Amino acid sequence: MSIRVVVADDQDLVRTGLVMILGVQPDIEVVGEAADGLAALDVARRLRPDVLLVDIRMPGLDGVEVTRRLAGPDVADPMAVVVITTFDLDEYVLGALRAGARGFLLKDAGPELLAQAIRAAAAGDALIAPNVTRRLLATFADQAPAAPYQPVDPLTEREEEVLLLVARGRTNAEIAAELYVGLSTVKSHVASLMAKLDVRNRVEIAIWAHDTKRVRAERP
Repeated sequence: MSIRVVVADDQDLVRTGLVMILGVQPDIEVVGEAADGLAALDVARRLRPDVLLVDIRMPGLDGVEVTRRLAGPDVADPMAVVVITTFDLDEYVLGALRAGARGFLLKDAGPELLAQAIRAAAAGDALIAPNVTRRLLATFADQAPAAPYQPVDPLTEREEEVLLLVARGRTNAEIAAELYVGLSTVKSHVASLMAKLDVRNRVEIAIWAHDTKRVRAERP
């Protein structure tokens, strides 16, 4: 079955372009569109798509607030949200990820990476564009977290390896190839990390890795 997607962007040309890019994918179907944050909430709640692709800056409600209301920590049945933006150093980036976004892309990411992010989100995975990851960590590298959560059970050596790769934006398939292990093994490690770190998804794993200074920022 096709992955059902709603696209929300206030710029008509951009929204049309995103719809066209996704529309040619054999396994993706765009089932709705929205031109502002309030409309995005309404359409997403009515249609319950597999993935909501939302711009971070929109009138009415921005993409961070839309994400929080549909995928935040207090949402009983969170929706898969992928945030897309022009601004790789925008202060909203970390906010969107903390709000529950399963992916974050720049609008120049290209059709292939866009489709990958949609598929990853629909599968319960997450994808952050590598350039966003680098610049996000650089932007917030000097901000010391108040008190990062420390797991009761220490991470194993392999879990630490998987943690760093997740934080650098690698997909499960890329991690499996890099560590020479099976995909199911990677999924098992990611699930273990989520349980130990008390987080809901791999995006929050990446944030924890940043907060605990496990990832060295690469200055742009």
